[in-house]
Parts: sequence; C-alpha cells; structure tokens
Amino acid sequence: MKKVGIAVCCVMMALILGSITLVSGQGSDEEMCIPMGIIELGPPESIEPVRSAVEFPHSGHFNFVECRTCHHKWAGDEQIKTCMSSGCHDVAVSPAKSEKGRVDEDQMMRYYKTAYHQMCIGCHKEMKLKNKELEMSYIKLNKELPNTGPTGCIQCHPKE
Repeated sequence: MKKVGIAVCCVMMALILGSITLVSGQGSDEEMCIPMGIIELGPPESIEPVRSAVEFPHSGHFNFVECRTCHHKWAGDEQIKTCMSSGCHDVAVSPAKSEKGRVDEDQMMRYYKTAYHQMCIGCHKEMKLKNKELEMSYIKLNKELPNTGPTGCIQCHPKE
C-alpha cells in the first residue's frame, strides 16, 4: 500500500512539474508571461465605460480552472493573447438584430461583453448549482462549500 502511495505522489509531481514547465514557457524560445494577482477588465479603449471595470482575481482561479477554459484559442505553447485580440472577442458594439429579429450568434460571441458575461457569470452560476447538489453531503461531512464567485452586476462592477 505504501509503494502505491509513493508511486501516486511521484506521478502527481511529474504532472505538476510538467504543467509548470509548459505554462512558464520553458523549453521554448519565448518565455510565457502569466499575469498574477488582479487583472482589470474593461471595455475596449474606443468605448466609453458605463460601469466600473471588473477587478478579476486571475491567480485566484489557478487552482480550479484550467487555462484553456477561458483562453479557448490558446494552443499551450505560445504567448496567450488578450480576449479582445483580433479574431477572438474583438467586436466592440453589440451586433444588431436582423429583419427577422435574430442576432448572428458568432458575432454575438465575438462581442466582448457577451463573452465575458457568458464565460464568467455562466461559470459562477454553474458552480452555484453544483454547490446546491453538494450542500447536504458537505453539511454531513462538516466541510465548507467552495466559493462560487459573483453573479450580480454590482458585485463585479462596484459603484465608484
């Protein structure tokens, strides 16, 4: 039993160290730059903000969200581009509805505000639902449920 535990620990360490090497960019020509701490998320410079910028705790998400969850176009071996890079979420104005009252879904997801709201709030709401399912078992185990993050406007965009 002890040998199995040691083997599992060795495999886990190899995976962790391998992940750190991949994310840090070691082994490539260019070193990976990962913003730590809080990142301020706001509209493109060409847009007058209606609400305050969001203070996003980037490094606070490292323990439970894989990088590719948010950085969905990242191949893993090059520098990560910003969300509003060309071809990603670079539409600055909400797409207009067609004559039939529909909005082009691809254009809507390229709209920066839709992307942030669906990704962030959607994930937080999903976590809340999972916590509801786990609530009774965690109470029985006397454990605290994981923090789910904000889902309301003022929680992310505090009044200045």
